[in-house]
Amino acid sequence: MIGTALSALLADNGYNVIILSRNPLETAARHNYLERQSPFRHNGRVYYSRWDIDNQHLDSSALAEADYIIHLAGAGVADKRWTSARKKEILESRTKSSSLLVKAMKDHANKVKAVISASAIGWYGPDKGKPFMEDDPPAGDFLGQTCLEWEKSIEPVEAMGKRLVKLRLGIVFSNEGGALKEFRKPLRTGVAAILGKGDQVISWVHIEDICRAFMFALEDKNLAGTYNVVSPYPVNNKQLTLTLAWHITNKRHFMVHVPEFALKMALGEMSTEVLKSATVSSDKLQKAGFTFNFPTLESAINNLYP
Repeated sequence: MIGTALSALLADNGYNVIILSRNPLETAARHNYLERQSPFRHNGRVYYSRWDIDNQHLDSSALAEADYIIHLAGAGVADKRWTSARKKEILESRTKSSSLLVKAMKDHANKVKAVISASAIGWYGPDKGKPFMEDDPPAGDFLGQTCLEWEKSIEPVEAMGKRLVKLRLGIVFSNEGGALKEFRKPLRTGVAAILGKGDQVISWVHIEDICRAFMFALEDKNLAGTYNVVSPYPVNNKQLTLTLAWHITNKRHFMVHVPEFALKMALGEMSTEVLKSATVSSDKLQKAGFTFNFPTLESAINNLYP
């Protein structure tokens, strides 16, 4: 979801974008891109090339073209229930893809100036009385330790002299999928479903602001290190649900609370993330010069569901 939107933004701003895919031909066809006689597949400024994470292979001709690398790879955290196998897949899809990028840059001549890597605010545990900042330690839970290994896996590029920016992304709001799609489902039947007590804080960010943050990190040569990408105005679960309900159902809805035990039965270990309150600060990113186009929940919802 992020990669599709970001590729379009970069292309619109004059960048040539090469997307690494396990199946570049199929992926290109799925996105209605045309083929050409080259290592890449394209539509305008967007191209496709092949990588194989499991076998640690990457098309060196694609790497040779790159001035920047944006690393978004990783299995969806909320797509499936967290079994042992799924948790292994979530972790290794991130660390193995990082290892492949690091290995490729070591093994092949390249002109890469900077690497911009996604991470997540899953780094942080539950609230401790003040907003989380970038220098707070990782949580000891599954997501905290996954984010720790994820970030460590890409850090060797710094020893190669590459500028590294790690963006810890908040809960993504988009009308193409992600969290809002799940929050909207009960509203189809007129039910505004509050999860648990509803007071858990959600540090969110509009998809457009995420994409703009990646481009900001790419273009600002002074930017390096870790930055939280979240709206300056987090909301709690109840605020989010009722704002969506009033906007989408024109005030026709019933408010119900989904008890914690039901969420734990349905989601297993993942329920801890749904019920966790995490207030994360974006002050560092804003002080670096980034401004949010959609800082408030109302502005984001009005844009996504006009």
